[in-house]
Amino acid sequence: MIKVFIADDEEPARERLKELLGDIAAELPTSVVGEARNGLETLERLPDSGAELLLLDIQMPGMAGLEVARHLASLPEPPTVVFVTAHDRHAVEAFELNALDYLLKPVRAERLAAALKKASVPNREQLAKAAQNAREYISVSERNRIVLVPVREIIFLRAEQKYVTLRTRNREHLIEEPLVSLEREFAASFVRIHRNCLVARAAIRG
Repeated sequence: MIKVFIADDEEPARERLKELLGDIAAELPTSVVGEARNGLETLERLPDSGAELLLLDIQMPGMAGLEVARHLASLPEPPTVVFVTAHDRHAVEAFELNALDYLLKPVRAERLAAALKKASVPNREQLAKAAQNAREYISVSERNRIVLVPVREIIFLRAEQKYVTLRTRNREHLIEEPLVSLEREFAASFVRIHRNCLVARAAIRG
């Protein structure tokens, strides 16, 4: 039985997916272990749910599904992600279709069944490719939960051995992301002042 988490800001859409899961239960047994109405709620509830597969809406208020997928990469065992979108094929060019599947609304039972059969647990690198735009948050994994640090609150990022220290005005966090990839992603907000340090442009006074 596949443990499924559903994230969609529209209740009718969530109910529709649950009905479809019930329709294909004889072929593919599933259990809905959680629901969320937006991206932040998804990141708060999913880690403790034990979900193996996430049906994730792309367009949600607060944080889009593509960014949610990237934050899930920080979990020890990230779930398989199947995107759900109301847009045509042009809306899904941003992510790896070979790694992650997508469903077009209105979702059909046979298409959902095909996605569940196809889906396999993606690794962190595949999830990290899910969005090309710079994140609004950097995720830190702490005790099997995801802590989101707003990028706008970061003062500097400093590489130390295999970790990067992320410093805000209140505290420090350790993340396992290469400094060079962080520099590439946040080039508009940070400047390299040393081979091992990026500083927020907004924090520089001289």
